Amino acid sequence: MSRSRRRSLLADAPRRIIGRLRRDRAGISAVEFALVAPMVTFLGLGTIELANMVLVYTRVSQLAIQVADNASRVKQSAGGSGSVIREVDVVELLSQVDLVYPGLKVYDNGRVILSSLEQNADGGQWIHWQRCRGSLTAAVSKYGPQGTGSTGTSFAGIGPSGSVKSDAGSATMFVEVYYKYQPIFFNIGNTTAPTIYRVQAMMVRDDRDLTGGPGANNEGIANPSPAATKYTC
Repeated sequence: MSRSRRRSLLADAPRRIIGRLRRDRAGISAVEFALVAPMVTFLGLGTIELANMVLVYTRVSQLAIQVADNASRVKQSAGGSGSVIREVDVVELLSQVDLVYPGLKVYDNGRVILSSLEQNADGGQWIHWQRCRGSLTAAVSKYGPQGTGSTGTSFAGIGPSGSVKSDAGSATMFVEVYYKYQPIFFNIGNTTAPTIYRVQAMMVRDDRDLTGGPGANNEGIANPSPAATKYTC
């Protein structure tokens, strides 16, 4: 082969290679998959994350209902003075949260606030006692601490515009649950995990001695010996 012919072939080589690459379709599927796979994976994981978030919101709502319902039913006979609620009863009903929803780890990632809304001596609304449990200590009741509304009638009640109220001689168990969402993969739409907040109110079902019975403190909760843990807020 002449030298000029070799030079011609060498000059045409890049063009021939490019031409073969243009005609070659063997790797198109692999390239397309490489481009689409991250997006499909992101959408798939996002769908799972969104479904999990909806489920957690539902469970936190159910948790608030359960605690309020149990608190409205619990009572301990105290002889002639009627039924009372004890510190040990509060401890037990708050402990049920981890038994029913162990996967949420509510007390590691949130806080449960239980308030007893009653009427004060002036006929106004009053948070007679309040108990809290959970590591999210920055979370406090949106309607005030224990003792709010102890006198007078300026405190309208709990809930939007004081919509939750108690009748004379009765009590309403009001529960607030804060829970910092724990994502499976990543947070959706936020740089930080959202804090879920849910509330529930239940009127006490039976007559309850709101003073706590003989030997009770001024919070209206009996704590006979041996004294139980007091989950103060």
